[in-house]
Amino acid sequence: MGRDESESGGGRESREGGGPGDWAHTQPAAYPLIARLWVAETQSDGCTFGSAHTQKKLSPSSPAPPPPSGHGVRLSAHRSNEELVSGVPQDTGYGTWRRYISASTSTSKVLPWEAPSRETMLRKIDSAMKDGSVEDALQSLSDYKKLHGLPEPRVLNSMIVSLSYMRSRRWLQRAFDMVLSVYRINSNVLNCGSLMRLVLALARDQMPVPASTVLRIILESEKLPDVDMLSMSLLHMLRSQVGSYLAIDVLIETCESFLSQVTDRREMKILDPIKNNATLFNMVLESCVKFKCIIKAQRIMELMSLVGVLADANTVVIASRVFEMVGQRDELIHMKRSIDSFTYPSFLQYCQHFYDSLLSLHFKYNDLDAAAKLLIDLHQRRKPSVSFRNDFQKQGVIQIGSGNLKTGYRIMFDPGKVDRGFVLGTESQFGLVILTHGRLLHTEKALAKLITGCVKSRNMHTLSNFFIMLHKEDIEVFSPPDVINACIQMGWLHAAHDILDDLESAGFPVRITSYISLLRAYEKENKSEEFNGLLQQIQKMASSMDDIYTSSPFTIKNIAKIVKDEMLLSSLSLCAALADEIKHYNPGEHLTLEFNNSVLFFCKAKMMEDALGTYKRMREQTIRPTSHTLCHILCGYSSMGMYREITMLWGEIKRRFEYGELDLDRDLLDCLVLDFIKGGYFSRVMEVISYMSKHKIYCDKWKYRRVFLKLHKNLYRNLNSLHDKTEAQIKRIEDVRAFRSWAGIK
Repeated sequence: MGRDESESGGGRESREGGGPGDWAHTQPAAYPLIARLWVAETQSDGCTFGSAHTQKKLSPSSPAPPPPSGHGVRLSAHRSNEELVSGVPQDTGYGTWRRYISASTSTSKVLPWEAPSRETMLRKIDSAMKDGSVEDALQSLSDYKKLHGLPEPRVLNSMIVSLSYMRSRRWLQRAFDMVLSVYRINSNVLNCGSLMRLVLALARDQMPVPASTVLRIILESEKLPDVDMLSMSLLHMLRSQVGSYLAIDVLIETCESFLSQVTDRREMKILDPIKNNATLFNMVLESCVKFKCIIKAQRIMELMSLVGVLADANTVVIASRVFEMVGQRDELIHMKRSIDSFTYPSFLQYCQHFYDSLLSLHFKYNDLDAAAKLLIDLHQRRKPSVSFRNDFQKQGVIQIGSGNLKTGYRIMFDPGKVDRGFVLGTESQFGLVILTHGRLLHTEKALAKLITGCVKSRNMHTLSNFFIMLHKEDIEVFSPPDVINACIQMGWLHAAHDILDDLESAGFPVRITSYISLLRAYEKENKSEEFNGLLQQIQKMASSMDDIYTSSPFTIKNIAKIVKDEMLLSSLSLCAALADEIKHYNPGEHLTLEFNNSVLFFCKAKMMEDALGTYKRMREQTIRPTSHTLCHILCGYSSMGMYREITMLWGEIKRRFEYGELDLDRDLLDCLVLDFIKGGYFSRVMEVISYMSKHKIYCDKWKYRRVFLKLHKNLYRNLNSLHDKTEAQIKRIEDVRAFRSWAGIK
């Protein structure tokens, strides 16, 4: 008998007339009677004696077996190892012996030998938890597991909940270790509610890896976690970079897990709790934008469509940022049709972020006409005054991909639906559009981008038309002479001259100060030809200019003297904005975006030959592919199961990484590892993992391990018995063993 049994069980034995340990000494006369009864039973029933392996049947002439050696209470100490591990009593051959003892002695109430041990140890665990002695409770639980296996779920879950409320990270780690230990033995005894409390505690204490592991254990049980607690847990995980990666994967796995169980539309009700929580998706999508996870961002938006999430105004903002990050301008243009139809004031602040993203893409695609038109549309947009009931009844559409392809997705959003607990920044991401006094206006940065684009592409006609259209609409947001003077100060004299000519041709009134500024700049730069031409132009115009009042002979010195006090220096902030845009101006960016958009379209349509043809033309024109280009191709290959082609793509990715032509992309490398595991290319798996470890990029070991166990659990196990193995087989076995060792798979 163990120490705990003897100390805690003695009281009960004395109260009930003596324990089984005293029975052999105090009642020796009972033994022959019990033995005879036991033999009679075996003779009449023909039951087996001993273990199931011996199966020795007693005959009437067989001698009665000896009673158990030692005191009867010590039977529990001689149980098999199987019983100690499983907690299920094994057949020791003494079942009948115990029945007759309980039936024929005065101590029958205490003769089920194991009851005192189990009950007293459980009482000890409960008592320790009530007293707050966590260390004693864990030690008692460990002792119980050694003797009886896992306790009942009530005890385990109570222990997990108690540890979850401990403030020390040490106890949270012990709780996590306990969950893993129980999970490996029997995950069915774990309760989803207690596990979610542990997840929230781990996430709140910034332990994202254990938190994500427990969440995945819940998902494996095919139970949907409490969505409110899941949202809170992911919110805490999203505060760190590693936690963000794990939160993104957990949300994707949650949606995919339950979508795989739905075979009928009527079964979609099980997803109601998650599809009604748009904020959950908004938080994770925003994190995708923050850490530039374009593959995961696109997947989450696709899952939102499949699950049937009704998005809100915040989703519009974040979706527009995702489209801007990927370069999907067509999707934003399609969204604009819905957004322009909503006119109530509360939605205007969200429109600001949307137009900011759309305008940014117009500039990146170098579509200056579209950018100028959008700026004019913003000024023409009427100021909302009241909310119309019809607006609140409308729903907008976020189209993902082509609406004509089966691979396209659609998310519906309610512009009047806003979660006030999820707060976006008031400033726009790119600083191109602002909300002032209930109206959307472009910023000086947007004007600087337009001017820079027109100057660099020698398309001043677009800029001049922009000024003329604003003048016709009586929109006065800035003075064209300020822009002309800014161009002069930046040294863009020909651009300033082109604007003056276009405005003059359109009958746009321009003050003489702009001409004089340009004339002086020509003189300073010793451009005599341009100087003389502009001087003649001024002389022709002088007689009709109302702002020249002089009776002296017309000379350039007289004009300059007269208008000297009227000349306005260009805004210093505009010049600074122009100088900043020149530093970041990329003349070939629009070509890269156009090629990437084509590659993405073909990959979504599973037209990989066309996608590769576009990629080949891209390289022929010496346009450097970006990580987005390779992500699109990788996703296309993966969707078609073309894992061999992915190995060749990895060679090019690695080469570009080494030459510094490509920035490290964790999203790209993570998808490569998963695809190589699915395809069985474990040499490549370890190569990519080694590369990630070298550059200190987080590897999601649990995710990789689960994919391996799902697809390759018994891979190459039969080859271990073969003596004649090829070198290729030996190498593959070594690679698989290396992965198993790294992932902790026994």
